[in-house]
Amino acid sequence: MIYKEFGKTGAKVSALGFGAMRLPMKEVDGKKIVDEELAVPLMQKAFDMGINYVDTAPLYCEKLSEIAVGKALKGYRDKVYLSTKNPIEDNDGDHWMERLENSLKKLDTDYIDFYHFWGINLKSFEGWQGLKYGPLEAAQKAKEQGLIKHISFSYHDAAENYKPIVDSGLFETTLVQYNLLDRSNEENIAYAKSKGLGVVVMGPVGGGRLGAPSEKIQGLLKNKPASTAEMALRFVLANENIDIALSGMGDLNMLKENFAVAERKDHLTENELNHIKTMMEENKNLAKLYCTGCNYCKPCPQGIDIPYLFEIMNRYRVYDLKEHAKAAYYEMMNGWSWIKSADASKCVACGACEEKCPQKLKIIEQLKETHATLAQ
Repeated sequence: MIYKEFGKTGAKVSALGFGAMRLPMKEVDGKKIVDEELAVPLMQKAFDMGINYVDTAPLYCEKLSEIAVGKALKGYRDKVYLSTKNPIEDNDGDHWMERLENSLKKLDTDYIDFYHFWGINLKSFEGWQGLKYGPLEAAQKAKEQGLIKHISFSYHDAAENYKPIVDSGLFETTLVQYNLLDRSNEENIAYAKSKGLGVVVMGPVGGGRLGAPSEKIQGLLKNKPASTAEMALRFVLANENIDIALSGMGDLNMLKENFAVAERKDHLTENELNHIKTMMEENKNLAKLYCTGCNYCKPCPQGIDIPYLFEIMNRYRVYDLKEHAKAAYYEMMNGWSWIKSADASKCVACGACEEKCPQKLKIIEQLKETHATLAQ
């Protein structure tokens, strides 16, 4: 395994981190719970192989991920860096501390190495400035007490709002999304690195989207990778500004495949990287011909999330992620997706969307095509 200096924290971390968001699950008495008989040994196998960074959060895996991670860390606590998050629900420092203490209890540990302000955004962050015992002051107090070692933040806000949070000087590491399909944080990653922060990337395989086979994406390299997932992970690990790529690994095969990629030293040359970026940018521009995601067509009277359905269709049509696109549409049709939408067959051709579309797309026709293609 390759290890990197983690910003200015003094830690040396493995290039591959274990994301505990997609642990093996099972159903007991009608409830989904973590299958600890599979999950705990899987994480400990990863630790034995050399992965020394595990990331979890209070709400992962039906709120049971932290408990499973805590059990996996038994006997490994001094060898593995632990990361979790605070879902800041209000501006009260005492409430912030209560959530930290709850995570410490579930993880069964005395301290957390990298504790994240979860899903921070610039508006909230600016609102915390100068508060009497708000989240920021509570975090400093927790660090002084040794309950957390380093203050971190994860980020889902607009890319242009990122740098002021880094410039505050309050944070030591950052967690952002970055992958072949979404490079909006590429400049932010380089900026954070230049300011001495440790940089962790979530979603290197696009939240599973790039786990599905795509001849188009694999074909971007002359020496075609064995899988789209390998291509996606190599792309992220080739970025010298990234210290850790987090991967949610649900079984031993996935762990072994990702580990084999992460221990390589020859990910991609500069020419290969530039070629991939150019081709993916062309694909992105092609996708915009079908929908730019401006949302002007919303709301649909029938409850159809038109931009989301077209995004799924673009994964099928533009990126050749056919299996994933069909699975995503199937999950949405059955109400299992986090985005709630009626399926495209519910369109009654009222034309309200087409009147509002600035590109004058034939939305009704595209919705029919989307359903015919993805509902097979």
